[in-house]
Amino acid sequence: QVQLVESGGGLVQAGGSLTLSCAVSTSTFTVVVMGWYRQAPGKEREFVAAVGSAGNIDYADSVLGRFTISRDNAKNTVALEMHSLKPEDTAVYYCNAVAHPGSWGRTASYWGQGTQVTVSS
Repeated sequence: QVQLVESGGGLVQAGGSLTLSCAVSTSTFTVVVMGWYRQAPGKEREFVAAVGSAGNIDYADSVLGRFTISRDNAKNTVALEMHSLKPEDTAVYYCNAVAHPGSWGRTASYWGQGTQVTVSS
């Protein structure tokens, strides 16, 4: 069982900053990848950023240089620092975790409930 709890969404003016956080709770699973996706009204959910257990990081081109993802492996938390926000960043942001039982096994993707980020112009 894997549960994700997100926080940090809200309203911000264009050019401002906002930080999202996510805590992943599990007793028996190993979390391999933690990341963030977002979904704007009328659009499909898209990848934003992710970090693997070894510290490897990947960003979507649209946020590269503006967003920073960080992970605390000991606490199974992930944060997304968002800077120079644009109106097009407005979306529901979802925390994502890829995990498997025990030391190894089949992996599955788990999702938070989503948190709204609105950037005004």
